[in-house]
Amino acid sequence: MPGYWIVKSEPSGYSFDQLQREGRAVWDGVRNAQALNHIRAMRKGDRVLFYHTGDEKALVGLARVDSAPYPDPGAGDPKLSVVDLVPEGSLPRPVALAEIKADKAFADLALVRQGRLSVSPASPAHWARLLELAGVR
Repeated sequence: MPGYWIVKSEPSGYSFDQLQREGRAVWDGVRNAQALNHIRAMRKGDRVLFYHTGDEKALVGLARVDSAPYPDPGAGDPKLSVVDLVPEGSLPRPVALAEIKADKAFADLALVRQGRLSVSPASPAHWARLLELAGVR
């Protein structure tokens, strides 16, 4: 069974559109200990929702983990891990954080509870509901 994750990025720094153009990205730059633990828990084939921070504050795209976690090749610190992500496509409809927070079903979603985490898990039930809100069939 795949894992389900939400990764966050400021679109002016790295956007989902850029991931789609490039076709693959090393998901690096994660320094928070809890977010790093989530990176280390990712497995090839896990599904990812891409969230834009900043002014947008919305889920905007789908991606897939395309590697096992490995040491960040550009960091020079063996404690830092990365995974490779590949895009699967833009969401038919972005899902705003305000909409997610307004739905009591997401009260325990890490995106709501720990909003500063750049990588967080989603339960299968949360995942299904988020895709439903995004218009993914």
